[in-house]
Amino acid sequence: MTEQQHPVTPPLELLKKWEDQWFDEEEHPDILLIQAFQAGADQELEACCALALVDPCCGTKFQRSILVRKLREQRRPNPPSLKKQALIALHAVAVGANDMREQYQDLNTIRRALEQLND
Repeated sequence: MTEQQHPVTPPLELLKKWEDQWFDEEEHPDILLIQAFQAGADQELEACCALALVDPCCGTKFQRSILVRKLREQRRPNPPSLKKQALIALHAVAVGANDMREQYQDLNTIRRALEQLND
C-alpha cells in the first residue's frame, strides 16, 4: 500500500515553526491546536477559491472573481480594530469577567490603544 499525503497538510516550514514554539517557548498546546486548525481551514478556503476562479460552472471570470472576494470576506473577516478590541477589553475589566491572565491581556490591549493616541 502506498502512502498518500492528505491534501490539507501543513507545509514543512509551518510544522517546523510549531515544533520550535512547542519545544523552545513551551507554547500552550491549545494555542498550537488552534493555529493548526486555522492553517488547515485557510488551506481549504484557498483551494476552494482557486477552484472557483477556474471552474466555468461558477459563471463568467468577473462573476468568479466576485464570488472569491465574497468567500474571503465572509470566511476570513478582518479582525476588529485596536480601538474596538480596547473597548471590549475595557468592558471585560469593568464587569470583572476575566481571570488574572485574561485581565492582564485586556489591560495590555487598552495600553496599546492608548499609546496610539496623540498627546
